[in-house]
Amino acid sequence: MNDPIRILNLFTIMNRGGAETMVMNYYRAIDKSKIQFDFMVHRQERGAYDDEIEAMGGRIFRMCPIYPQNLFKYQQLLKMFFDNHPEYRILHSHMSELGYFAFKEAIRHGVLVRICHAHNIPVFKNETTKEKIKRIPREILAHLIRNIATDYFACSEGAGEWLFGKKKRIIIINNAIDTTKFTYNDKIAEQIKDEFNWKNKYIIGHVGRFSPQKNHTFLIDIFYAIQKEISNSILVLVGEGDLKPQIEKKVSDLKIEKKVFFLGAMSDVYRFYQVFDAFIFPSLYEGFGNVLLEAQACGIQSFTSKDVVPQYANITPLLHYIPLSYDADHWKSIILTHKDYQRKDMSKDVQDNGFDIHQNAEWLTNFYLNKLL
Repeated sequence: MNDPIRILNLFTIMNRGGAETMVMNYYRAIDKSKIQFDFMVHRQERGAYDDEIEAMGGRIFRMCPIYPQNLFKYQQLLKMFFDNHPEYRILHSHMSELGYFAFKEAIRHGVLVRICHAHNIPVFKNETTKEKIKRIPREILAHLIRNIATDYFACSEGAGEWLFGKKKRIIIINNAIDTTKFTYNDKIAEQIKDEFNWKNKYIIGHVGRFSPQKNHTFLIDIFYAIQKEISNSILVLVGEGDLKPQIEKKVSDLKIEKKVFFLGAMSDVYRFYQVFDAFIFPSLYEGFGNVLLEAQACGIQSFTSKDVVPQYANITPLLHYIPLSYDADHWKSIILTHKDYQRKDMSKDVQDNGFDIHQNAEWLTNFYLNKLL
């Protein structure tokens, strides 16, 4: 029996971020008798998904971070890696323009298929000063990687155009989900409400890492406005990140600690979608925002940033776009107009629109296999 083709995926670390979760969805669903995923990561510490990767037969190779002071060392490590691993014929990078260095070494070692995958659209004006300084080298590397990648994947047209320009043939890869997990289940909802004492609450949810991109500061402002009008409202935050202490302090300063729940990163986050009455996602920038897909599948009224999250994410009538120029009270007013919506399962709508993971994993399997014919 032939061994499966091993695909080398490039990531920073396999934590529960959007791109990482998307790839894990594909990994779980893909036919592992034909395709096996391995991972080159750029942190020494273990990621949240490492145990599951290894349990499914995946290998994890650790490199140094791609910092300017590490570049010579990193290039030497890449050379040693490809010298010792001639088995890889397909390299799939999820590191935006930073995949350039691995691609260049892969070319020297005869790796014929080099897939660059755009997962995000940076908006430098909304970034920290540190991020703004990175803009010039990022754009240079983005230009360079266009010329050495063989295939161009993106979660949306906007993400693809930023990284690859408008002249490349971009393949949109759906941020697909397991719709069976995100099917509304009132029994699970009752279990969660009993466990957390959330009965008779208006529950607002958010899933995302605590980073500038996700705009938690404004999210807290929106919730603060809502809870002044809806006394039984609570906010449930799922995720980890560097800005979490800052957001916890803001919640404390506003004296709403008893109404805001920080649940951390969770492996069973799909269970908590069952209790959300509204999902608020006021990101400053997004490539796609696949948590909105999960929320829609589960039948949740969802609210996100206009002209930031692509229309491509608008799968059901449940997704509402609100300009970030609107203040928190304006967001509150729009959100509460949908407060009395009767929840229903929308997972089949998501599946029918081509976002079911099993259909998409079969497509990706065939793509990899056909590249090696």
